[in-house]
Amino acid sequence: MAITVRRDGTFCHYGIPCHGRSSSRTLSWVSTKLPSSLTERRKAATQLEIAHAAADLFAAQGPDATTAEEIARHAGVALRTFYRYFRSKQDAVSPLLAAGADRWRALLEAAQPGAGLLPALESAVERSLAAPDEEAARALLRTRGLLRAAAGDPALRAVWYRVNQESEERLVPVVARLADGRLGALQVRLVAAAATDAIRIALETWAGTEAGVTGESSPAALALRCLRQLLGGVLASRPAGDGES
Repeated sequence: MAITVRRDGTFCHYGIPCHGRSSSRTLSWVSTKLPSSLTERRKAATQLEIAHAAADLFAAQGPDATTAEEIARHAGVALRTFYRYFRSKQDAVSPLLAAGADRWRALLEAAQPGAGLLPALESAVERSLAAPDEEAARALLRTRGLLRAAAGDPALRAVWYRVNQESEERLVPVVARLADGRLGALQVRLVAAAATDAIRIALETWAGTEAGVTGESSPAALALRCLRQLLGGVLASRPAGDGES
């Protein structure tokens, strides 16, 4: 489910008419947990505008040719506003990447314990990387451009890895709840790591190709294959002494 973030800080779900100014931007990777206050919503909207501007510029001309001043100008904010939120130009894309991780984790959180951990993971991964409409397809293509730019920029790559590490850590309690006591602490951590890496590896692999956003070589299809292979051994057995209570 995509969310539209308006420049005035209001939010609405994609596909449902929203009232107010017509100038808005649809963000397919926005966190499903919206900020509570108007000030927080405006702050989040500004950060995402900056993140989109940075991602678009990095994909179009590369990080080396992009300055913080240019990102701020592209986002329609003052340079001091940019540095109020971000330490570097590369760090500016972190809200966009983190929102994608939030979205897939929220889909997993909606699953009920006892329904089967692997099916729940597969469903969340597939839905989060699906491209059912033009907006979702554009979001995936934007991610491809950003990952291609990161391949030649260590600082941008570090942001990508940091977001994935943070996502993995936040996924641990979600997996533990869905496992419902059937997995030990070690296995829960392994599942969280495998699920995070499945999406990361799938997106990185897809970004290096010209494959489409749907079909056998799409991010969703690649992530499902990665997930099943990475989790095959983890979920097949529960050895004694793995920390299971």
